[in-house]
Amino acid sequence: MFNRESRPQTQVDILIGASARVHGDVDFSGGLHTDGHVFGGVCAYGPGESKVSVSESGIVEGAVVAVHVVVNGVVQGDVVATGKVVLGPKARVIGNVQYGIIEATTGAQITGTLVQAKAPAAD
Repeated sequence: MFNRESRPQTQVDILIGASARVHGDVDFSGGLHTDGHVFGGVCAYGPGESKVSVSESGIVEGAVVAVHVVVNGVVQGDVVATGKVVLGPKARVIGNVQYGIIEATTGAQITGTLVQAKAPAAD
């Protein structure tokens, strides 16, 4: 209706609540949303779409790897997404961001480098 592309919604398979503290890496498939604090990396595995979203209260102290990544909170580590990276107005990334497509709202902060991922070579 407002000339925005339609985006398929990735279901949330793992929800880390605001009062949760996770120590160690989290490997998952599908979708992960965190309102809490992850002391480690967050990495999607397996074929298919994957999405990580970090809310305004969320903190990840480690790398975030998925097809799509949405950050509204803090990531202290590299962000690697072959698809789309969306940075909200309160997003803070202290690390490098590798992306296929990037969307950043005014107020988002990145302390690191931006690197566009190369598209796979067509056969």
